[in-house]
Amino acid sequence: MTVTLVPSLPTLVTPSRPDPLGVLGVPGEINLDYAASAPCARAASDAVAELLPWYASVHRGAGALSRRCTLAYERARQTVGDFLGARPDDHVIFTRNTTDAVNLLARALPAGTTVVTFAGEHHANLLPWPRGSVRLPVPDSTGGAVRSLDAALGELSRDARPGLPVLVAVTGASNVTGERWPVAELARVARRHGARILVDAAQLAPHAPVDLAALDVDYLALSGHKLYAPFGAGVLVGRADWLDAAPPYLAGGGATSHVGAGTHEVRWATGPARHEAGTPNLLGAVALAAVCAALAAADRDALHAREQALLARLRAGLAALPHVVELRTFGPDAPRVGIVSFVVAGRDSGDVAAHLATAHRIGVRDGLFCAHPLARRLLTEAATRSGRRDLPATALRASLGLGTTESDVDTLLTALATLP
Repeated sequence: MTVTLVPSLPTLVTPSRPDPLGVLGVPGEINLDYAASAPCARAASDAVAELLPWYASVHRGAGALSRRCTLAYERARQTVGDFLGARPDDHVIFTRNTTDAVNLLARALPAGTTVVTFAGEHHANLLPWPRGSVRLPVPDSTGGAVRSLDAALGELSRDARPGLPVLVAVTGASNVTGERWPVAELARVARRHGARILVDAAQLAPHAPVDLAALDVDYLALSGHKLYAPFGAGVLVGRADWLDAAPPYLAGGGATSHVGAGTHEVRWATGPARHEAGTPNLLGAVALAAVCAALAAADRDALHAREQALLARLRAGLAALPHVVELRTFGPDAPRVGIVSFVVAGRDSGDVAAHLATAHRIGVRDGLFCAHPLARRLLTEAATRSGRRDLPATALRASLGLGTTESDVDTLLTALATLP
């Protein structure tokens, strides 16, 4: 069948000039699964390759190698903090990934903290929070999200627990639909009610600038493996007081300022070291910082425009296929990053994904995307909206980013149009 496509996209980088944001890949394989793990950017692989001959201990040696690695690690912390708009008194703590960062903050919450989330969150922002957390229903619009949070925080402020902290935890962009959440507006509501706010930026940061100070958010978490730096590092950035008052996330070397003879004669460090016990992931931190620096130096507006053109091409092509239904939380024109989830009527999503991989060498994700409550709700809504009773119980997700081409999108659309 004929698929209507948008015009061709401009080339951002001349072939003769090395591109630090070029991504590594395997010729012939079409990767449309960036939302799970993005490919490695050249900036990250080059930074790791340059440092590897010098690899040594961090904060624990007097030799030239150790001194260089310590400097590289702390420079990486500064670079990542600058990239994310960290305030002078914020902590930048390296973690394994977003899940690890959110769990760290969950362990650091002051006693009695109430956490408010939406049911549309990734499991990483649903499961770590303590009992008594408030989970708001999935809104049908960005305005609905703001109004729902305002009402919930107003009710909490009238509760018989005056003075106890409240933390709002919300995604910046959905890993299921790609829809962007109104972070700045939600932060203003939280501030008005005296609450703090954490943003899960795992899906937002690879696609758009994120600035803690400009958004007026308290904490932000992200993963390097979604930001083109797949070397096992993530980060939690945010206000120091809760983090310095909490027990260390991990107890061990590097997290202490003094250990005496007695079992419990320990003084814990303050600052990021308090929660970074053990030998740190130097290569992960350096890789993440290298990508942050490359993105900071790039034309983000041009990158955004290119991705949005690819996204429009993909969504228009999917809409032209009568057996395909897109999943969405908000309206069809809501701002979004390069992520689209959809179902093929009458076809098991796992079978479709396997066919795309074996017959067309296309990699997409199938399932409920570690956001089961949201994905199940959206599948039900898609069936109602489309009037179809033959939609599968799980979905497919195609996600775009640096390195995605028009040809990649067109090959997927053609493969879906010609499913056997």
